Amino acid sequence: MKRNFLPILTFLLAVVSCGGEKRTPAIPADKEIEEKIEKLLSRMTIEEKVGQMTQLTSAAVLQSGTHNVSKEGESIIRKYKIGSILNTMDDVADSASAYREFIRQIQDISMDEMGIPCLYGLDQIHGASYTVGAVLFPQEIGVAASFNNELAYEMGVISAYETRSCDVPWVFTPTLDLSRNQCWPRMWESFGEDPLVQSRMGVALTRGLQGLDPNHIGSENVAACLKHYLAYGAAVSGQDRTPSMVGRRELKEKFFAPFKACIEAGALSVMVNSSNNDGVPFHTNKELLTGWLKEGLNWDGMIVTDWADIRNVYERDHTAATYKDAVCQSISAGVDMIMEPYSTEVCDYLIELVEEKKLPMERVDDAVRRILRLKFRLGLFDNPYGNGSKYEKFACPEFEQTAYRTALESEVLLKNEDSLLPLSKDTRILLVGPNANSMRTLGGGWNYSWQGEAADKEEFTGKYNTIYEALKNKFKKVEYLPVLEYAPNGYFQAEVRTDYKKAVQAAKRADVIVAAIGENSYCETVGNINDLTLSINQLELVEELASTGKPIVLILNEGRPRVINRIEPLAMSIVNILLPGNYGADALSALLCGEENFSAKLPYTYPKYVNRLNTYDYKLCENRATMGGLYNYDANIESQWPFAHGLSYTTFEYSNMRTDKQEFRTGDVITISVDVRNTGNVAGKEPVLLFCSDLYASLTPDVRRLRDYKKIELAPGQSQTIEFRINADDLSYVGEDLNWVLEAGEFRFACGDQSVIVNCVSGK
Repeated sequence: MKRNFLPILTFLLAVVSCGGEKRTPAIPADKEIEEKIEKLLSRMTIEEKVGQMTQLTSAAVLQSGTHNVSKEGESIIRKYKIGSILNTMDDVADSASAYREFIRQIQDISMDEMGIPCLYGLDQIHGASYTVGAVLFPQEIGVAASFNNELAYEMGVISAYETRSCDVPWVFTPTLDLSRNQCWPRMWESFGEDPLVQSRMGVALTRGLQGLDPNHIGSENVAACLKHYLAYGAAVSGQDRTPSMVGRRELKEKFFAPFKACIEAGALSVMVNSSNNDGVPFHTNKELLTGWLKEGLNWDGMIVTDWADIRNVYERDHTAATYKDAVCQSISAGVDMIMEPYSTEVCDYLIELVEEKKLPMERVDDAVRRILRLKFRLGLFDNPYGNGSKYEKFACPEFEQTAYRTALESEVLLKNEDSLLPLSKDTRILLVGPNANSMRTLGGGWNYSWQGEAADKEEFTGKYNTIYEALKNKFKKVEYLPVLEYAPNGYFQAEVRTDYKKAVQAAKRADVIVAAIGENSYCETVGNINDLTLSINQLELVEELASTGKPIVLILNEGRPRVINRIEPLAMSIVNILLPGNYGADALSALLCGEENFSAKLPYTYPKYVNRLNTYDYKLCENRATMGGLYNYDANIESQWPFAHGLSYTTFEYSNMRTDKQEFRTGDVITISVDVRNTGNVAGKEPVLLFCSDLYASLTPDVRRLRDYKKIELAPGQSQTIEFRINADDLSYVGEDLNWVLEAGEFRFACGDQSVIVNCVSGK
């Protein structure tokens, strides 16, 4: 799917920055829309207002066993003036036509009762993942591994188009959580551990979803919802929905950056982190919701809670004495819409709080304005029903090819001793492992169902290939032995082990053993683990096969980096396919036989030990090898593989790194160039990453930070000069007073094995 991506790249360079605060409106106001909002608001009753602030799940209004609104559901919508509904109707993917009919019924009721359209939202996470037949992409973590912003943009375009075919105008994506703890079960939903990658990919995805005019979302676009604000991926325990302890400086410098970038790109809504930071629930944190987000960015978008999280402020966090008090705290802090899936209590509580003068009517009006504004921007008042079946490109070959290309660029070659890969198509392959013949494992969670288990159903994925099926299509001799499988319909860690001796015997007939290992699908709290080490069954399977002396290729199919130090030395080649989606196995087989070349790099640090979980931007003192006083800015902490590691079937040589100035000051633009040459025998793509180290600062600097990246493609022997333009202010850090600081001193830029030092002579 070829589109002109230049405007997006230009926009990215303009908005994805660390320095400065934006005071002009993040989204310019549309005078006509604002007048309509005020006119409508002036005649709304308080019951209608609080109804707009309430979001129910589809099951609360659905007639059991059908795709129709029940009589009780109609009564609820009418009585409580419900403003929003979310979710699939069957707990699994539904057809576009089923959504259209259900939403038509809801809109008939809403327009008749209030004259205000309902806002329908859906978790369409890596494509239209709750729509039967839609084209699904790799999960965000895989898109990040491509280091290709255009692929994130195209995923957004296609996801929006196919979602809108359902008459659904609002999706709960992108996920912008910096994944700073590799145990965290939602790591795969994000773009990894780095703020710049999160920002660039998030902006590209947001623009793909929404189009170029946030005030007028077209009929082929949807409203994005940035989540989960803020620091959700930094849980101290690594467990889902558990507290973080991130300081306000780091919150602003790293965790806030992707949200800021996407809001400045026009994002229309934000979903809040379910947990708390340093004891303060995010849903009641006025500084973060109103101070940083709404006022700090001058943003007029809408904030929605996550699932039942206002109730959690009372029942779980115990920072409110009653549920009613939790509602008061959250709305006062800046929440606009409450996702309370099965209960309408919030409607009564909001009215009582206003009458008791505990909640100002002005705050309610502000929340309702934001909700109505989103509905006007989506064009729902002009056409509540959408365009129905007029989406002829749904699941077209062009869309499928884009998803396949994204999968190709998302799979990471981690190890390739003696150039074992690529394999000849005549190679006799023994295929084993629980991920070898499963569509569920390729897609992960939010894949036809919440936990992804529905992906193994023929009705959803029968036309796609598992790893076994894809290898058979490329290689002449593939033997698959299911000696270790995941328990069908069981807990995601449950495995069924049979006699490994059969596999050992079969290995004698093979030239190469391919072991497809990793994780089964999971989502959210269900995916919590107590040990990041790969399962003992899988480790022992690889060890027994290694005793045969046959070369082993490990295929890692996982949502987070499971520790494999016990078996890594036993494998000659290792490929991490992450969660590549329905086309991931086809992409893998093309890569393994050399029809395609690897070009992805890890978007996170792959740990070697369960007690050594770090990110690439660690502090200097964390590198024990350099504690003698001489710091090595190219060194990495002891990990299995560092951030941005990834191999290719060709090699690239970096040379002649230079800068247009040796000294700079605040406000300057620094141009840094480096020559890259393909020194191998095959064409290849290479993500060229520019890192920077602040050599000395008033506060301990990170050892390095990623400041820019570009992906290039070179033929054998071809060279290209890559030019990076860095705004000096983007080298700032957040000081103790929460203001951005650029200090005089030396900065070291590095790209590949090249580096240059430039001196800041005047900071701010």
